[in-house]
Amino acid sequence: MKKPDKETLIKWWKEWRVFLLFVLILFSFRSTIADWSHVPTGSMKPTLMEGDRILVDKLAYDLRFPFLHWRLKTWGDPERGDIVIFPSPETEELYVKRVIGLPGDSVAMKDNQLIINDKVLKYTFDDNNIADVLNQADQEAFVVVEEQLEGRPHSMMVSRHYRTSTSTFTKRIIPQGSYMVLGDNRDNSKDSRFIGFIDRERIRGRATKVIISLNSDEYWMPREGRYFQTLH
Repeated sequence: MKKPDKETLIKWWKEWRVFLLFVLILFSFRSTIADWSHVPTGSMKPTLMEGDRILVDKLAYDLRFPFLHWRLKTWGDPERGDIVIFPSPETEELYVKRVIGLPGDSVAMKDNQLIINDKVLKYTFDDNNIADVLNQADQEAFVVVEEQLEGRPHSMMVSRHYRTSTSTFTKRIIPQGSYMVLGDNRDNSKDSRFIGFIDRERIRGRATKVIISLNSDEYWMPREGRYFQTLH
């Protein structure tokens, strides 16, 4: 096979350089500054729904080298209640979960009620607007409650009818440089109870908004009420 000569390569570069530079800038932007991510499962319901597309702030905690994720400069760390994006230690698949425990914290759970640093968290029923985020089957199977994480309230849900083997666990001390993350759908989430604590280096950014949302149960019809919704 004949190799392309120098003139052909120069011509090819002149024709495609603008497009290639655009692609490089786009992917560098997504790797370093901001990205969007698809939510494929219901592990973060009722906060995030299957079919949500979320905005991820890659500069929330640090600046990283594009594509390689080397930290160049750090100006913050995840806080309790943040919704973070990270690759699973098991599969490298991107997960989205909520930060529950910080380095050095003690965390326990009894019947889905968290105990952080020996303090039992407060929970209140939160059935407001439940029909807007849960279908009829979920409304019958789950109860939605408001959980307070250091004054930062958010909605979570648990089963009305059963408790899983991970609904209760004894006190665990989180190592330095690591975080405990849980899904808001407490009885249906593969999180730190299964994959262990998450190393700080793995956390890629903080989810801040739902950009758009498509309902797979309704032929991918848009959930217009969720567009540009700020996450809590």
